[in-house]
Amino acid sequence: MFHLFLVALGGAIGAALRHLFSLASMRLVPSAFPWWTLAINVLGSLAMGLFVGVLARRLGGSNELRLFIATGVLGGFTTFSAFSLDFAALWERGALSSAALYAAGSVAGAVLALFAGLWLARAVG
Repeated sequence: MFHLFLVALGGAIGAALRHLFSLASMRLVPSAFPWWTLAINVLGSLAMGLFVGVLARRLGGSNELRLFIATGVLGGFTTFSAFSLDFAALWERGALSSAALYAAGSVAGAVLALFAGLWLARAVG
């Protein structure tokens, strides 16, 4: 139960940071193109790489710290960082075709699922 609390607390912090970042970004760069989402995804993935690299290779960090920061804060900031970490793990294990399938399936599947959800919502409503 403690691990769930760590993830939930970190997720709340990450989601709040994402919201604040997006508000500030939309004020600084008003645009129809979702620059802020792109920036959040890239920044979150950079932070995930730095955190996991430092935690795993230098600090020998605890599972609790990983759950709080990687799964919670960074997962709440952007789930794209978790996707990027999964892709990198497949790639570094040499599972290149699995990594490519995962990337293509995740992006295409998520976009298609979003359109399916929109279609279902409109059909029911």
